[in-house]
Amino acid sequence: MKEGYIPQDQRKTILLLSDDIRTHSGVGCQSRNIVLNTAHRYNWVNLGGAVKHPDTGKGFDLSQDVNKETGLQDSNVKVIATEGYGNESLLRQIINTEKPDAIIHFTDPRYWVWMYQMENEIRQQCPLVFYTIWDDLPYPMWNRNFYRSDDMLLGISKQSTNIVKNVLRDHSKEDWAVKYVPHGIEPKKFFPIINDLEFEVWKEKFLEGEKYDFVVLWNSRNIRRKNASDIILAWRTFLDQLPVEQAKKCLLLLHTDPVDEHGTDLPAVVEAVCDPEIHKVRFDAQKWNEKELNYIYNISDAHMFFTDNEGWGLGLTESLMAGRMIIAPVQGGMQDQMRFEDENGDWIDFSTEHPSNADGKYKKCGEWAMPIFPKTRSVKGSPMTPYIFSSQCSVEDGAIALMKVYKMGPEERERRGLAGREWAMSNEAGFTAERMGERFIENLEVLFENWEPQSRFSVIKVDDSTKLDNYNPTPMSLTPEFLKEIQSI
Repeated sequence: MKEGYIPQDQRKTILLLSDDIRTHSGVGCQSRNIVLNTAHRYNWVNLGGAVKHPDTGKGFDLSQDVNKETGLQDSNVKVIATEGYGNESLLRQIINTEKPDAIIHFTDPRYWVWMYQMENEIRQQCPLVFYTIWDDLPYPMWNRNFYRSDDMLLGISKQSTNIVKNVLRDHSKEDWAVKYVPHGIEPKKFFPIINDLEFEVWKEKFLEGEKYDFVVLWNSRNIRRKNASDIILAWRTFLDQLPVEQAKKCLLLLHTDPVDEHGTDLPAVVEAVCDPEIHKVRFDAQKWNEKELNYIYNISDAHMFFTDNEGWGLGLTESLMAGRMIIAPVQGGMQDQMRFEDENGDWIDFSTEHPSNADGKYKKCGEWAMPIFPKTRSVKGSPMTPYIFSSQCSVEDGAIALMKVYKMGPEERERRGLAGREWAMSNEAGFTAERMGERFIENLEVLFENWEPQSRFSVIKVDDSTKLDNYNPTPMSLTPEFLKEIQSI
């Protein structure tokens, strides 16, 4: 019997508002991991969203599937499928029918404006929990009313947790109400493959009989902030520094949709900047299951990201579990996975004074990571999200990072990748699905002990509703190189 097990009829019920846990989106996969690793403790109802959901309006009992996956005999897990993320009427109906003891929602709060407009109604009956992330600074003060409307905020990254605390620094949230709960991967599904004939046959077929000395993977969505075109140009720049015969033995594998209206036409980029005989780039748009996706990670020597805004970077975590090195910008939750050290050798935390390591204050990190520090910073935004830093790395620095990893050789890359897996599974990092489930249980139990129903109405002076006492803007983290140069003028 799993530790902490509670019989089904004695469990609390949690309503999870997120992507459908049967889908393969990042939110869907992590929602599924949360449910699977807490189903011995809670009964779950998932209001599962998707774009143009084919099962909209239907309910599904997944208890037997969860039993099979977890070894339980009495799990209680349901999915109610919905177009988008639902609406007020549907939520009221589910609350009245399922009578949840808590509601957890996951992903950007702007998808849940309708829910926050009824937060007083909800919080009279049960607490509201936000599994939250925000990609970058400045502190998003326009998220403040969302954060204030939650009873608990669980930050996916260390930077997100610090962001929440600073946005709420005029609002009395107890220490227990804002906690760090990073993403977790199942290490039995993503792992290094050694001496496996089935994998070797699959690899031979996938690579069409070609042999490569160096394979770099990019597994992500073809959207603008992911900067896939910059990876292609960095790849070409890196290969141009090698002898032609060595360059021909390298492959950039892009696991994505080659053309996407939210990104670009990547084959056109390859055609414009790469010689197909020298700068080899391959696209793979196949929707693989987890076993085959692990094969893809094991084909590669390293996984490269080049994002200018990245909340976590789930593909990097999956690569770490598969024992692969990671190459990525020092930004968002990717910083957590690199394990930067402070002056005392401790894994860094973030604070009001130092909210990001993008400035390069700390350079030493885990040997499994090849960090790329941003070269430029600009402020982007939209009417609903007025400002956010876009931290851009240079193509040249990307090429340098690739060269450093290439020059290590296969044995050293393997050693470092395995060290990354060991750390990701350690007590310090805890980037496993099981540990993520444990953290959810630990925090939810504290919530249940401390939560008190909210009043039906809140009275707020209109002229003070957005005012923050003693507010100081996000400090600008300036690189030592900049300070040295500007002070010398």
